[in-house]
Amino acid sequence: MIDIKVIGSSSKGNAYLLDDSRTKLLLECGVGWKQIQQAAEFKTSEIAGCLVSHEHGDHVKSIKDVLKAGIDCFMSKGTANAINVEHHRIKTIQAKKPFKIGTFQIMAFDVQHDVSEPFGFLIMNQAGEKLLFATDTYYIKYKFPGLTHIMIECNYSSSILDANIALGVIPQVIKKRIVRSHFSLENVKEFFKANDLSKVEQIHLLHLSDTNSDENLFKEEIMKLTGKPVYIA
Repeated sequence: MIDIKVIGSSSKGNAYLLDDSRTKLLLECGVGWKQIQQAAEFKTSEIAGCLVSHEHGDHVKSIKDVLKAGIDCFMSKGTANAINVEHHRIKTIQAKKPFKIGTFQIMAFDVQHDVSEPFGFLIMNQAGEKLLFATDTYYIKYKFPGLTHIMIECNYSSSILDANIALGVIPQVIKKRIVRSHFSLENVKEFFKANDLSKVEQIHLLHLSDTNSDENLFKEEIMKLTGKPVYIA
């Protein structure tokens, strides 16, 4: 059973710790190093690797500390160039080319965000569990059979965003960036409709906007649509 521990999931910082009882894997390192240490119960030497989706600070804040701790960090060449940190533990990977970290087999795939070369990740273990991790994207063009765990961004609702713009809470000029770089509730629903969810055990909604989301509404809507347990990260 894959255990998912949320360390941070917002524009302030994102990081998650996966543990299948044999391998511990860090997803993102966009929070303070002390928070990561605490989440790992100060056993950071047991973390086999860190996957980095893209170069924004809320996803790579602690990368120098993670590298210093002896943890390999896996990312696209575009992301590695953008963060501009030279270290032998930075490992560049390619989309759709599987690789292994401990008991996890991982395949990166391209997503849609306003950065150099962002990735989502499909993570499988030897027990046959299959986890999808996708954040900071407005669309996923792929279908994934046999998923058991889904960690997916659900940043905003179009109706809440439009209402906030009408009220002057959000400037109109910001709307374009939000719509072209983050996953809306409406698009997340379409993703779920397009994929086989028969084996899904858990859905985790990530990176909710402080202003343009509604935690209870999002949870209720996705549970109603999928019939699966939904957790807000």
